[in-house]
Amino acid sequence: MSTLASKILVVAGIGAGGGTGAAVARLFAKSGYNVALIARNTDSLNKLSEDIQQSGGSAAPFPVRNYSGPEVSSAFAAIRRQWPGVPIRTAVWNAGHAVWDAFLNIKDEDVEKTAEGAFFGPISFSRESIKAFQQQDLDEQGSRGTLIFTGATAATRGNITTSVFASGKFASRALSQSLAKEFGKQNIHVVHAIIDGSIATDRNAGEEKTNPDKNLYPEAIAETYEFLSRQHRSAWTWELDLRPAHEKW
Repeated sequence: MSTLASKILVVAGIGAGGGTGAAVARLFAKSGYNVALIARNTDSLNKLSEDIQQSGGSAAPFPVRNYSGPEVSSAFAAIRRQWPGVPIRTAVWNAGHAVWDAFLNIKDEDVEKTAEGAFFGPISFSRESIKAFQQQDLDEQGSRGTLIFTGATAATRGNITTSVFASGKFASRALSQSLAKEFGKQNIHVVHAIIDGSIATDRNAGEEKTNPDKNLYPEAIAETYEFLSRQHRSAWTWELDLRPAHEKW
């Protein structure tokens, strides 16, 4: 496993390995990052790490049982041991739990999973990322590090089946905005990306998966994240939205 790259990407949440988190990991590996993968699905985590290594990149899996403070803190400690002295330049929070249903049909389990993915987990992940950024020198763009949240349309408006999901996404968005205002003064870049539409993954079939007018390509989202990580601090983005060409909005 290569350890020659001069910077680290930490991405939390890769799903089954075919969505946004995995696409971000693959692209940043090609761009010269050591890629630290954090997720609860150990099998997907190991497979993605192996795929990146076989493609000539540097990656390592860091499985967690959940996104509690102790679990996330332990993962970041393991990342520092894996690549000692290498700065964490970009961190992406991509984990979450999606539930769409009428409010009275929502189960307590869905509420708890949503809270972990949209509130407790992002707070733990942000804390560890920012603490790492604070210890680092400025890069060539004048930044100590970039923290990116994968958001959703539900972060800005609720709907009849998004009571719990929107509540969580609103919380993540508020967290990202608060952090951007507090830590921008320390040259730490915080970004919230609203993904307004369906993402093309293996769960989509046929034309729906390959039609850029219907779905967002994970690889295209990853390209935007990579651009955000390179913004000069004189012109930073806090929030942007991404959607396929024919999405109604």
